[in-house]
Amino acid sequence: MLETFNFRVIWEYLPLFFKCLWATTWLSGLSLAGALLIGILAAVMRLSPRRILSFPAGVYIETIRSTPLLAQIYFFYFGLPSLGFRMSEEVTGVLALVLNSGAYIAEIVRAGIISIPQGQIEAGMATGLGYIQRLRYIVLPQALGVTIPPLLGQAIVLVKDSALLSLISIAELTRAGQIMNSERFMPAEGFFTAAVFYLALYFILKGILAYSQKRLIFREAR
Repeated sequence: MLETFNFRVIWEYLPLFFKCLWATTWLSGLSLAGALLIGILAAVMRLSPRRILSFPAGVYIETIRSTPLLAQIYFFYFGLPSLGFRMSEEVTGVLALVLNSGAYIAEIVRAGIISIPQGQIEAGMATGLGYIQRLRYIVLPQALGVTIPPLLGQAIVLVKDSALLSLISIAELTRAGQIMNSERFMPAEGFFTAAVFYLALYFILKGILAYSQKRLIFREAR
């Protein structure tokens, strides 16, 4: 089987794969940063006692979580231009990933916030801290610390989901495999190489997850 596997062509296309690896990295990194902001905001809004804040956040989270990412990408790419909103492929892809991952991050952060003992919040109120101050100094630092492992898990999912951006012609890793297949008709070599690069990204993120967990255990032990 391996004698029919053309490593020479893989070597020839490596510059393309490294270029697309960089695209996958910056698209995923930018999307993750945006998703964290959206997720934290949505989590705080959903926990708000004011319905004017909690209701829109709930609608956003449930709508995104109940529809497939591919349908969301196609809506932003094909649907929004028909309504008069035109964006580049990269902006469309990042927007779709941000909104999709942000909904899942919102639920992760919300679970972390709920896990904070009510006594700490009451102590903050007793010392005169306002709602925003309690969030900044008491709630969010602890909630984010507790949710680091699931947040990094969601980051891994986001990197893998970025493969769907190849369907709107964004030059990322899966697109590199498609290009190699279309030019040389070598699907095994093309998508195997793309999978190897995704695997490398996965182990990097998994290493970050393991390191963060050790740091948290060490900090708790002290």
